[in-house]
Amino acid sequence: MIDRTRELALKILYKIDKEQAYTNIELNETIKQNRKNINEKDIGLISEIVYGVTTRKLTIDEIIKKYSKIRLKKISPWILNILRMGIYQIIFLDKIPKSAAVNESVNLSKKYGHTSSSNFVNAILRKIEKKDYEELFQIQDDIERIAKTTSMPNWIVKELLKHNNIKQVEEICTNSNIRPQLSIRINRLKTNKENFYKKLKENKINYKETEKEDFLILENIKNIENLELFRQGLFTVQDISAGLTAKILCPNSGEYVLDACSAPGGKTTYIAELMNNNGSIEAWDIHEHRTKLVEENAKRLGVNIIKTKVKDATIFDKEYENKFDKILLDVPCLGLGVIKRKPDIKWQRQYEDIEEITKIQKLILNNCSKYLKYGGILVYSTCSILKDENENVINNFLGENKDFEILKVEGNTFINILPDKEKDGFFICKLVKK
Repeated sequence: MIDRTRELALKILYKIDKEQAYTNIELNETIKQNRKNINEKDIGLISEIVYGVTTRKLTIDEIIKKYSKIRLKKISPWILNILRMGIYQIIFLDKIPKSAAVNESVNLSKKYGHTSSSNFVNAILRKIEKKDYEELFQIQDDIERIAKTTSMPNWIVKELLKHNNIKQVEEICTNSNIRPQLSIRINRLKTNKENFYKKLKENKINYKETEKEDFLILENIKNIENLELFRQGLFTVQDISAGLTAKILCPNSGEYVLDACSAPGGKTTYIAELMNNNGSIEAWDIHEHRTKLVEENAKRLGVNIIKTKVKDATIFDKEYENKFDKILLDVPCLGLGVIKRKPDIKWQRQYEDIEEITKIQKLILNNCSKYLKYGGILVYSTCSILKDENENVINNFLGENKDFEILKVEGNTFINILPDKEKDGFFICKLVKK
């Protein structure tokens, strides 16, 4: 009999591979469709397998190559993902007995393959041991070792090594595999820390304070959108690094602010909260369905100073020249700082994408800088950790725009946040129009 939980995980992994579906979206949709037939424990295992296999795919495939005489490209996508699931459970999930991982994988291969497929899966999985992973750490070539032990594409490792030493790159890649903590931002328009802590305790929700004002880590929480505190708009989900962009922008009550790449609205609504819901914020995005997300977030949080607009920030609009007091540009990027949240990023991005994305970033920065008043503040940020998307874009811009200069933040010209247990990787730079 096939285990329903693992079968759902397999179907999600197949879709991610064949249709380049996003892990989080596909996982949430599958859980939603099967909510009546699965419990919280099932959801936990499905999530663990899907995120685990997606995160560790390169490493797992190296181990398959060690034992398979058939090339990966020749293996059926269903069988390949069954193998990946089995190996992930054997090597990385201590609570699941090897026998269970093997037997469930063989059962799945009987349904999604044929007799020889199940024999093939059985033969490989019975050979797998934790030492197969440990042996990868003995690889002498630094790039190959880091890539195979942390499951990071070679090109990303090479790019990171251009501006970081071996130890730093190993740490970045290792931290990119950590399951992210649930970071939230308290909505200062509706509550304060003391009252919010009280409500968390009443609801028996464990939390951990952070070094940043307004931010907490919630522990052991699932289906957060179903929490009454969330529905009441007392908090929203936001990473500490992302929230820092709004804090560095330092918006004041009564100001006219632009968030030119605003969806889904986490930073936009934080700007509004810092302004005490007094002033005016324009929130742009190129897709209408994404501006709707900003509107939904604002409504839940009790924010009414945000005006959304479907607008392409790469196209200059003279109507807005010298209009805004403050501008936030959290520009599109490769997203390499948030791999732990979206592991599919590292398999979908390619080295060639750097040139294309930096063109967009430069266009947005050049155009939107013209919308800033003299004496105004502009914050440029990305959730990436490559210098090409960050320092290089800023330096290129400053070379062509002599009326702008960098404002240091706590003595730093550039804020480079590397991914760790609490925070995503992020880049932030604060500019003033002289």
